[in-house]
Formats: sequence, structure tokens, C-alpha cells
Amino acid sequence: MDEEREPRVGALLREWRRRRKLSQLELSLLAETSARHLSCVETGKSRPSRAMVLRLAVALDVPLRERNALLLAADYAPAYRESRLDDREMVRIRAALDQMLTAHEPYPAVVLDRYWNVVAGNGAMAVLTAGLPPHLLEPAPNVFRMALHPEGLAARLANLRQVRELFLEHLRRQVDGTGDPRLRALHEEVSRYPLPAGHRESESPKPPAGPVQVPLRLRSPGGELSLFGTMATFGAPADVTLSELAIELFYPLDDFTAGALREFAAGR
Repeated sequence: MDEEREPRVGALLREWRRRRKLSQLELSLLAETSARHLSCVETGKSRPSRAMVLRLAVALDVPLRERNALLLAADYAPAYRESRLDDREMVRIRAALDQMLTAHEPYPAVVLDRYWNVVAGNGAMAVLTAGLPPHLLEPAPNVFRMALHPEGLAARLANLRQVRELFLEHLRRQVDGTGDPRLRALHEEVSRYPLPAGHRESESPKPPAGPVQVPLRLRSPGGELSLFGTMATFGAPADVTLSELAIELFYPLDDFTAGALREFAAGR
């Protein structure tokens, strides 16, 4: 059977297997099936059951959105719903997010979707967004655009080259892991951003002495702020929207930054 006549589910499964760098034998062992059956599924000689599609998706660590796409390609109904945050059944989730954001003040915290768009943030995020042009904040701020655009945080980052390299590598891995065309387009866009006019890198070429490899080192009128971030996600989500949310919490890396953030919160 030639490529054009293959059922879409088989082609998609094969694409995911190759993306995960697994052989048919390796995947068949993970999914508790035979390599022969998997080969027949990929070539379209055998139609996988709904349970088999889901087993393969779990073994391949396919995101929930793409698991639904695999099921639809095999003529099955989606297994995971996709809610909106303002839906009635998500009220507890919204409350949990609000509580996390508020409790983290005076330090910045932000909720992000799959494409790194800001869904919600606390008041301390104004430390990072203050002075950014409207086109980077509307209609929805995007972390990569805000950080790497020459009119964004890039102009204030004392270690821009380090942050840029880290961000682009992280986004590239996400593109490779998902194959998402929107993420690929975002990577292509932000990787073409030039450095800010008159940019000077003030960082030392020596390896950092502290515990964080690449902090955010932001120039401010009162001095340099040094922040590091950590990501939190929901455990075992059964909803596409929930599975794609992440909460990024920023913390001060030194006493000066901690004091500056407290003063900012008090003045705000």
C-alpha cells in the first residue's frame, strides 16, 4: 500500500513512533502488543481498536489533544473533553489557580497555555511587563515574544544571550516532541528576532557560581534583579485544556531582589 492510500491513523502512529525514536519492536513491548500487529496498523492492513489506539498513545506519551486526533483518525470519538476555563465545571480549577497566584505574591507568577500565552498572572507580574509596548501585551501576552523581542524584556536582560539560548532550546524540544505547527511557527518567529539596538552583554563568560544555571537578570533603575522560575502542572488531567496549562512561579535569587519585590508590592 502506498503512502497516499494509508489510513491516516497508521501514518500518524508511525510519525509519533519515529518522533519518539522507537522501533516497532520497542513500541510493541511498551504497548503490550506484537510488532507484527503494530506493523499492520501502521501500514493500514489492520484497523486498531479504540483501546489499542489509546494504549499506543500512552506508550508514545502523546499529549491529550493529539490522542483525540488519533482517535478521530481511526473513526472513534474523542476520549478527552476540552473545556474552557470559564466553564461552570472548571470553577474549582479557577479558584485553585487564583489561590496559587495570590499566595505567591510579592513574587511574580503566571498561568500559561500550551503556546506560552499568558492566561492569568498576579500583580507582581507588573515587574516584568512594565514598560512593554502594547503589541507585546495585546490581545494575549506571549512569554517568548515578551522575553526575546528587541522591544521587550530583551532590552533589560543583562544575560540575554544565555536566556535566548535557553528559551530557544526549550521551545525547539517542545516542537520536536509534539510536531505542533503553531509551536514551530512561534520558534521560527522568535529565533529571527534581532538583538536590541546597542545591546551589551554584561554577564561573565565563567560558569555561574550559584545553584541556578540561567536566571533572569533584569536591569532596573534600582539595580539588577535576579530571578529564577519553576513550573507546576496539574497531575493526571483528563481534560485537554487542563493538561496544557502550566503555572510558572518566579523566585528571587538574592536578598536585594527579594527586598525590591517586597517594596514594589507595598508601593503598588
